Amino acid sequence: MRHMRWRLLAAGLAIALGIASMLLAQRFGGGRFPERAGEDEADQLPPAHAGEFHFVRLEYTDLPEYHRRFGRVSRDGVGTGWWLVDWPAADNHFTAGVKRLTRIDTGDPRHFRITDDRVFDYPWIYATQTGWWDLTGKECLRLREYLLRGGFLVVDDFWGPGQWEVFRETMERVLPGQPISEIDQADSVMNVLYSITEKDRTFIPGSRHLRRSAGGQVQIVQPEGTQPAWRAIYDDKHRMVVAVNFNTDFGDAWEFADVPYYPAEMTQLAYRYGVNYLIYAMTH
Repeated sequence: MRHMRWRLLAAGLAIALGIASMLLAQRFGGGRFPERAGEDEADQLPPAHAGEFHFVRLEYTDLPEYHRRFGRVSRDGVGTGWWLVDWPAADNHFTAGVKRLTRIDTGDPRHFRITDDRVFDYPWIYATQTGWWDLTGKECLRLREYLLRGGFLVVDDFWGPGQWEVFRETMERVLPGQPISEIDQADSVMNVLYSITEKDRTFIPGSRHLRRSAGGQVQIVQPEGTQPAWRAIYDDKHRMVVAVNFNTDFGDAWEFADVPYYPAEMTQLAYRYGVNYLIYAMTH
């Protein structure tokens, strides 16, 4: 009987693995795209270097009911918590892009919580998956202080009405009474370095939104019921203090900048948005 149970267990595991493989094949049109394009130094943590700009990623605690427990976050990044998604490759690639595309002296990417006093040394911070964050009262007050003292927050890669409501309620605690509005085409953030036009307000996919057709072509499949949006929160002097990338994924566009199957035009667009946010943060 013991041997019979083991045979049944093994058979069940084989079936489960077969179903999982079939689902992956369906997702990628008969063949899964590779996760990486070989060894890439952008997957490694760079040496410390002080610069005018550091990509600062905001650490936070997940809402308990949505806590992310699995370990893989980027191609070679491992850790738990939604704040880590796309780390470190996205941070490193965007930093390299800023170095190539501007004359800004770029330092190594860093990450810490908003309550860390170092935050006031950096004009630009990035937070991903903010539909799952659980900021404490103390963290909300510190984020308010940071923004009103001249800081700039970019939020990215969160989706749908449920996550939007978590983000909206959090920002109401951070900046009470300050509305979240659509970014107007005439806003200086859209033209501060690169001219971002109406045609550029297009869905930027995560790698999970790519499918391979029968002919081997890469197709972008936008999640049903989502509409990309570029929104902002302003202070009382009408300075943008929060840039909101909703239903779109800049982080993956940066992370997969070196991967042949990721659409180059989407990476280029994500860089243009990101660099404009950065220049705006450093000059306004």
